[in-house]
Amino acid sequence: MSSREDIRELLGEPSAINTPRFLEWVHRSKVMAVGWTAMRIWLGVMWIQAGTAKLWGAENPAFLHNNGAGVAGFASHGVAAYSWWATFLHSFVVPNASWIVILIAVLIFAIGVALALGLFTRIAALASLLLHFTYVMSGTASVCAFYALFAIVILATWRTSSWIGVDGLISGYRQRHSSTVDVGNVDSLDIVATEVSGAVDVIKIASKAWPASPSTIIGATVVSSRADEPVAVN
Repeated sequence: MSSREDIRELLGEPSAINTPRFLEWVHRSKVMAVGWTAMRIWLGVMWIQAGTAKLWGAENPAFLHNNGAGVAGFASHGVAAYSWWATFLHSFVVPNASWIVILIAVLIFAIGVALALGLFTRIAALASLLLHFTYVMSGTASVCAFYALFAIVILATWRTSSWIGVDGLISGYRQRHSSTVDVGNVDSLDIVATEVSGAVDVIKIASKAWPASPSTIIGATVVSSRADEPVAVN
């Protein structure tokens, strides 16, 4: 037995660990989705306000003019958390501040719009975390920890935090059309599982050349019928 198998035998499989029911409820509850959505929208609005100030408001001269003076000054005078980060700021950010500042301003506004609408929610929340990381590493605390906490919650509950939003509409559309089969375009045997009320209810077998008798179809056995797992057919 190899060392890897020994470790697996000792620790077991992470996928076999049961999630506590409370955490499962928190992740999937439609009631909690309202709270997660409120957090997502609020964080999005905060980013929109910050982006608007940089693109069209009071911070516009420091960001879109004067060769990125806002970012250059921030990178030059900020107290970096580590020496290697300070080297990065002085050797890369300051010399390229003229285009980095535009990228940051547009990114901040785009993150806010995406979070507020619930569009690409996971990507927007992750980008929000990365921006806060750069702020904290550059010596700015302010409200970063609070905003980062919201972003972490949105990421951890992405199934429900994005449910009431554009991502939810796209997911609903895909779910409604996931069981539709165009028999004319099926070249081989396709097995389509339709989920009803959280359980696999119907298995439809479609083929371009449908067998003369249904009894000729053998070996189609549902291995897993959990709603959150793919249906395996032997």
